[in-house]
Amino acid sequence: MHKVAQAPPEAQDKRLLIAKIIVVALYLVGAIGLSIPEYRVFFQDLTPAQLLVTLGLILFFHRGWTDLFPIFGALAFWIGFGSELIGIHTGYLYGDYVYGPTLGPKLWEVPLVIGVNWFILVYLTGSVFSRSITNDYYAAFMGAAAMTAFDYVMEPVATALDMWYWKFDIIPFENYLGWFGVSFLIHLLYRKIIFEKFNPLATFLLISMILFFAVLNFTLDI
Repeated sequence: MHKVAQAPPEAQDKRLLIAKIIVVALYLVGAIGLSIPEYRVFFQDLTPAQLLVTLGLILFFHRGWTDLFPIFGALAFWIGFGSELIGIHTGYLYGDYVYGPTLGPKLWEVPLVIGVNWFILVYLTGSVFSRSITNDYYAAFMGAAAMTAFDYVMEPVATALDMWYWKFDIIPFENYLGWFGVSFLIHLLYRKIIFEKFNPLATFLLISMILFFAVLNFTLDI
């Protein structure tokens, strides 16, 4: 097991404050930019960078750098990415959809940052219940439910911003069932694989992401 030396509490508090300012700027400026038609395309192109900055902040404040944490990260990435491959090429799990250009470079017609997105969302929603729920299966259920609710808020914005497109422009109920099922599996791995689950930035970051998509549901005239 690898341990990372901790900075003094004062330094940690200062870093956390700076990180929260970065998060607010990242998602507030993004929401404003995407809401203005003249600048929308420019900010759409920055979407993969926004996800990668979010990932960087999560990893910077992550405290459980055991040998098993990278294994969980890889599993979350590839299970999420693999489920999207199945969805894109078969229509199973989520329904009939294709990815647009907004999420950047693709592998087998699926954007690479989608795997990053699955890791981010499982990590953040899992962190919310990491200390309040002791039963792994109940925690996985609640985490999957939170992710499905997040997807419900995100879906209209994602289609409006050319992240992906649904057949007949209808988001099928199957999509939410698939999200819940895949999320539950990854959340269960999150609980079963042993590493420190607490991240002091996680809840703030998750709330910021929810507000980001909630605001865009109104400003994009969806």
